[in-house]
Amino acid sequence: MRTLLVLLVTTVVALATSACFVTPIEQERVSPTAHLRNGPQTAELATTEITPVTTNPIPRLPVTVDSVRYGEVEVTDVSRIVAVDVSGTLGSIVFALGLGPNVVGRDTATAFPSAAGLPIVTNRGHSLNAEAVLALDPSIVLVSESTVPANAVDQIRDSGVTVVVFPATRDLASNDTLMRSVARALGVPAEGEKLVERTNEQIDAARELVPKPSGDPTMAFLYIRGSNLLLLAGPGSGVDDLITELGGRDAGAEADLTGAFTAVTAEAMIHADPDVIIVMTEGAATVGGPEGVLKLPGIAETEAGRNGRVVQMDETKILTFGPDVGLVLAALAKAIYV
Repeated sequence: MRTLLVLLVTTVVALATSACFVTPIEQERVSPTAHLRNGPQTAELATTEITPVTTNPIPRLPVTVDSVRYGEVEVTDVSRIVAVDVSGTLGSIVFALGLGPNVVGRDTATAFPSAAGLPIVTNRGHSLNAEAVLALDPSIVLVSESTVPANAVDQIRDSGVTVVVFPATRDLASNDTLMRSVARALGVPAEGEKLVERTNEQIDAARELVPKPSGDPTMAFLYIRGSNLLLLAGPGSGVDDLITELGGRDAGAEADLTGAFTAVTAEAMIHADPDVIIVMTEGAATVGGPEGVLKLPGIAETEAGRNGRVVQMDETKILTFGPDVGLVLAALAKAIYV
């Protein structure tokens, strides 16, 4: 018993003595709102134009391309390109590859200056008009899996025009693959590699604009079309990727949403309590701009609402990804953080 007592006392003394020389681990704790700008902000890209990685690229044709849903197709002519998807990503990639002069038709989302004068082959609902496409005598048409209506795509293919179908997912994980796939389909794989490299450099530069540590502010992306249509973005929307890169937590994920976009009530917004609200400029305009967003039910009771933290960005840019995603992240970082 005496031996055990001695051992216990010795151990306690040793621990107490060593504790005097142990430096406490200090963890820097930052308030979620420490670095945030107050008041409405507009995130604007450094340039609204798509900058090609090269001029006058020479396609290496023919190429055999896996068109995702329709097997392999052989591409022998890229002289007259129509590129269509809901986000305008395919068109922006084609122009960034240096093949803008070959594009003869576009969708409504492909709206940067060098493409703005081209004929539009989709309506405001992003539906493809087969007759409008065929009237342009295209040699190749690029579409996504989500391009509708399906019978319009079939009609174009049945007319003898080469149609290449790409995935509809728009996120950072698939961005490089998409750009490479478009470049390969058009016979310019080397330009595709240059574009991937430039895009990733711009993403890295945008990351440097985010404070470290950021404080992990909660950010909510709201899709707005009038005061009666409010959708909160969640997993799989693409916005969750952007928010993560911006050093934030996605309010949709925090609210355990399972869909990419979910209708949200005033009570749900108050419960989510985002520090920052991100919107499309065109959607905000339907309720009177950023000031109108702040008046929507439940918004005023959030941390974002109390401090006026509404960040708006053009709808043709914010969810496009592709070659401009690094510039989008940089613009948002500058608008969100001081």
